[in-house]
Amino acid sequence: MSVLEWPHHLLTLDDWANLPENPKVRIEVVEGVPSVSPRPMWFHLRSVTRLAFLLDEQLCPEMSAGAEAELLLCETPLTIRVPDVVVTSAEVAEANPARIAAADAALVIEVLSPGTKHVDEGAKLFEYADAGIEQYWIVDLDPPVSMIAYRLIDGDYENFGEYSGSVELEVAGVPVKFDLNSLIDPRAQR
Repeated sequence: MSVLEWPHHLLTLDDWANLPENPKVRIEVVEGVPSVSPRPMWFHLRSVTRLAFLLDEQLCPEMSAGAEAELLLCETPLTIRVPDVVVTSAEVAEANPARIAAADAALVIEVLSPGTKHVDEGAKLFEYADAGIEQYWIVDLDPPVSMIAYRLIDGDYENFGEYSGSVELEVAGVPVKFDLNSLIDPRAQR
């Protein structure tokens, strides 16, 4: 095991952009301080990829869903999260940015992992709301697969529904439908 080297000050956006990639860990930065967690395991990654694909296929052509994009929540002090799925405009996605500004995110989704569950259900709930992101979904892959959908109302997230099985919701005014169980089914239609 090696020790990661960090600057001895709060990270700036330039510092962040110059950090070396590390395939063994997922790195985010919260108020200038690096936050490291283990990389997701295979089932998690497969579920995230499938969910991003299912959403992207149903969104209108002006919207796009993608997995593991950097999301700039605040530049000073620097806070960058890496949600499992982000829905943004196709215009932003086609620009191929290094990171997406929170103002450009219509929906963020976190799929719970043992190492990040408390952050996804706690700190990120407040950070995404403070950044003004309209919707936040939290997916729990433990059987039965379930999801909580939050919607921003007067600056705070309100529980918009708890789901298992088939889900029908709107993203940026577009109806989307998917089966949560397909996220963990290795034989689910691709």
